[in-house]
Formats: sequence, C-alpha cells, structure tokens
Amino acid sequence: MALSDADVQKQIKHMMAFIEQEANEKAEEIDAKAEEEFNIEKGRLVQNQRLKIMDYYERKEKQVELQKKIQSSNMLNQARLKALKVREDHVRNVLDEARRRLVKAAQEPKQYAEILEKLILQAILQLLEKDIILRVREADQDLIGGIIPTVSAKYKELTGREINVKIDTETFLPSDSCGGIELTALKGRIKVSNTLESRLDLIAQQLVPQIRTALFGKNVNRKFDD
Repeated sequence: MALSDADVQKQIKHMMAFIEQEANEKAEEIDAKAEEEFNIEKGRLVQNQRLKIMDYYERKEKQVELQKKIQSSNMLNQARLKALKVREDHVRNVLDEARRRLVKAAQEPKQYAEILEKLILQAILQLLEKDIILRVREADQDLIGGIIPTVSAKYKELTGREINVKIDTETFLPSDSCGGIELTALKGRIKVSNTLESRLDLIAQQLVPQIRTALFGKNVNRKFDD
C-alpha cells in the first residue's frame, strides 16, 4: 500500500528528530568527556604549579634560614672579636702601667742601682766571658761605672774568675728607654739584652695567661692550663 505524501513527511520528520537527538546526545557526551579531560589536565597543571611554588618557597625559606645563621654567626664572631680586643687592650694597659712603674723605679737612684747590679751580674754569669762590653743609657754611665767594681767582685766570688767589664761610650741605649743594660762579648758576636723593657716583655709572655685569669677569671673553654 503506497504512503501518502503526508506520511512520508511525517516519517522524515521522525527520522530527523531521531538523528538530531542522537547528535545532541553525542555532542553532550563529547562535551562531558572534554570537560572531564579539561578538569583532569587543569588539576594536573595546578598541582604541578602548586608543587613548584611550594618547592620555590621551601628553597627560599632555607636560604633565609641559612642567611640568618650566617648573619648570627658573623655577629657572634664580631662580638667575640670585640670582647677579645677589649680584653687585650686591658692587658696592654696593665703592661703599660708596669712600664710606667719601671720608669719611676729608674728614677730612684738607690733602687735602680740595685736593679742594675742584678741585671749585670745575671748577664755576665750567662756568658762567662772574660771581656765584657756594656751598652747603657748615656745618663746611666756614672751610676753603672760605680756598680761595675761590685759586680766584678761578686762575679769573682761566684766563679773564681777575673772579668773585665767596660761601658760602650759611643753607642748608647735610647734615652727614652726604661733603663737596664745590653751586654756584648767576643767583639759583638754574643749579645744579652737585659734592659727593663726586655725583662718586662719576657715576664709578660710568661705571665699573660695568669694576668688574663686575674683580670677576667678562668676561661671555661680552656681544658688545659699549660
């Protein structure tokens, strides 16, 4: 039985509606899949960027922490150096005060003569040479000239030997020195310095640890005293 034109049109419309529905459903499916893939990719990118940002700030925090430690260490070292400088300046002031007292001692003729006698006797006993030259301050020539006989007699009493002690009248110790003597023998090949400054320096080297302890107390970081 032949279909009328109206039936044909009706079926065509029905088929077109079915095709359109199928197309819409397919498009929705494609859109949904695309949306899902987009969200997955977006999530992946966001997570990657988040990790990068976290890593960046973590490295920044470590750098800041390291800089803080370095700065703290530098400031601590600077503080220690300042403290050490203050201590060394204080020790130096003590030694300077000792030098000033030596100058005063050299201004007391009787006390200074006793000191010179001991310094000369100590030096010649170190060398045990027959001929000795003394280098002194120009202002001390007369004082030491009067001491030499006494020293020579004591030397002979201690060693049983004669000694010839002379003062160098051409080369003198600096006039601003604290005093004392320099002793030479064998035409200058042997020299002993027994100036008050050299004796103070020698004593200072030996006693600086004790001076520091007396001034600042015992160093808790020092394990050994020697």
